[in-house]
Amino acid sequence: MSPDNALTAEQILSATEDVLRRFGPAKATVVDVARTLGVSHGSVYRFFPSKAALREAVTERWLAQAHDELRLITEETGPAAERLHRWLATLFAAKRRKALDDPQLFATYMTLVGENSDTVDAHIGTLVAQIADIVRDGVASEEFQPASTDLATHIGATARAVFEATAHFHNPAHAASWSDPAAEERFEALWRLILGGLASRT
Repeated sequence: MSPDNALTAEQILSATEDVLRRFGPAKATVVDVARTLGVSHGSVYRFFPSKAALREAVTERWLAQAHDELRLITEETGPAAERLHRWLATLFAAKRRKALDDPQLFATYMTLVGENSDTVDAHIGTLVAQIADIVRDGVASEEFQPASTDLATHIGATARAVFEATAHFHNPAHAASWSDPAAEERFEALWRLILGGLASRT
């Protein structure tokens, strides 16, 4: 139990995840979160002014958990094709791990994701921007061939296309197929098509 004056936002978000896992999104309340922490519900409201704000914050944290690892890949040097492949594989692995290791919590978060479209849009925007950074490096190193002389438009459109083309491996709508033993093979087949479309022609 945490005394009110030692409470942190991170503790509240972790407790909220625990409450969501136990009660589900329909029954979980701020009072349940406060009880888990051993504080008053008013203490929780000092950090998050409403139940909706708390649910949005915990959703944002859940979506962002893969960002740091993906960002590190984005910021590396080295061949862009290898980095992009590893970035996509890491995203797939992270989403699959969430879905298969804790399916009840995953289903709960899918409900919250449906409530917070702006948070999801921001999450997708971050991911597409990271892909764009790698594509930009690939164009600069001539690993990737731009389809347009307008590089800014090309890079943005290409990053979005790569993200959307690989949706089967990171969009939760397809989570039921991620446990298929052939999933990795299908991912690699799709990657080869994407790489063929990006690669320079000599």
